[in-house]
Amino acid sequence: MEITNLLLLLLLAVGIVGNNTSVSIAVAVLLLVRLLHLDRVVPYLENYGLQVGVIILTIGVLAPIASGKIGTEDLLKTFLSWKSILAIGVGIFVSYLGGRGIPLMAANPLIVTGLMIGTIVGVALFKGVPVGPLIAAGMMALILGVLKQ
Repeated sequence: MEITNLLLLLLLAVGIVGNNTSVSIAVAVLLLVRLLHLDRVVPYLENYGLQVGVIILTIGVLAPIASGKIGTEDLLKTFLSWKSILAIGVGIFVSYLGGRGIPLMAANPLIVTGLMIGTIVGVALFKGVPVGPLIAAGMMALILGVLKQ
């Protein structure tokens, strides 16, 4: 058995033991892609997976507006509460970090590997959500002092 498949099986076990469906499903899909020799799919997943994931996440976040659960009045109240204003600020900052994380990830594959391992551990063992690598890369860029416009 190839080492990559063993690594994926290990990650699947971590996802199952950590009771994290997201990691388990993601790893199982990638393992199936490998076992079914659908290698042509992997570059598309690498190139577009993050973008598609962000789109799906954004749809999920905006769905309450589309369903009518959050109306115009609720949106206007957002600007009247200090907690909501702080949330807006944090959202802006996190988006900024994510935008700075993309170039760092592109330029430093070794950092990407570390971020992925950290994200998998965080998701599998600490009930995290796998949106962390982009934000973590932005935080790394901030720490490393490479946040240049």
